[in-house]
Amino acid sequence: MPILAASVFWGTTGTAGSLAPAGAPAAAIGSAGLALGGLLLFLSHRGARQRGTRAERGLLLLGAVAIAGYPITFYPAVARTGVAVATVITLGSAPVFAGLLAWIIGRARPSRRWLCATVAAVLGCAVLVLGPELRGDDAPVDLTGIVLAAVGGLCYAVYSLISARLIARGHASNSVLGTMFGIGGLLVLPVVLGTDLSWLFTLRGVGVVLHLAVFPTFVAYRLFGYALRHTTAQVVVTLTFAEPAVAAILGVVVLGERLPMVSWGGLAVLAFALVMLAVPERSRRDRVRARAESGSPVG
Repeated sequence: MPILAASVFWGTTGTAGSLAPAGAPAAAIGSAGLALGGLLLFLSHRGARQRGTRAERGLLLLGAVAIAGYPITFYPAVARTGVAVATVITLGSAPVFAGLLAWIIGRARPSRRWLCATVAAVLGCAVLVLGPELRGDDAPVDLTGIVLAAVGGLCYAVYSLISARLIARGHASNSVLGTMFGIGGLLVLPVVLGTDLSWLFTLRGVGVVLHLAVFPTFVAYRLFGYALRHTTAQVVVTLTFAEPAVAAILGVVVLGERLPMVSWGGLAVLAFALVMLAVPERSRRDRVRARAESGSPVG
């Protein structure tokens, strides 16, 4: 439930970004929100600092680089390929990268249930977001934009796995995420300062950055850290497929967009996959015990 709640906040980023002043660079908008939100996360964890080993400090730095890499790859991907394609590629690749990386480093082998739910979530997300474009869009494919979107998915998978690993070692989630986002916020400052900042000094620009900093960054990643203490990073990353569902619904309700029936079908498939992951899976021992209590054969 915490990661689904965080996905609701993440799903507002597209709507919020569309309300930014005209001409504001997409990467600068996302980076400004990350810089301020990272500062808030860092300041909120100061009382929970824990000293780690050199290897753990290296993981924190790698996680911070991945966090900084997300806005400077995803938002340019949106500009080159459009919101629909960039969202599908980034969110579709993230759980695959998370599962493969976790398997490679020997943390956890993907379960059959996770594989089925992830495939269903990817398909549902693709149909939901690309539904309007399936009706005949002959726009050329931008290979650079596709690569940037996939790198954004890899960045998200990397910092999710690193956060989960450090939290599993006993470090407080607020400390782990506060440190990584604080450093990540510093790393993206040149992206903000290197552009025309006139948009940032408007009432609308300030409102958009404050929203991105407080809700999709500070509040959402506090929930994200809590979720990582109670489930695996692979499951958490797949559950974030709720984000495009929220974004699509906000587009209909707030921006007056219209979704074709095929997109609503994709939303239904996506919802089914999220429910499959959100409902706790019983272990074999629990199933055997339940059958024994009901009098059913257990063999």
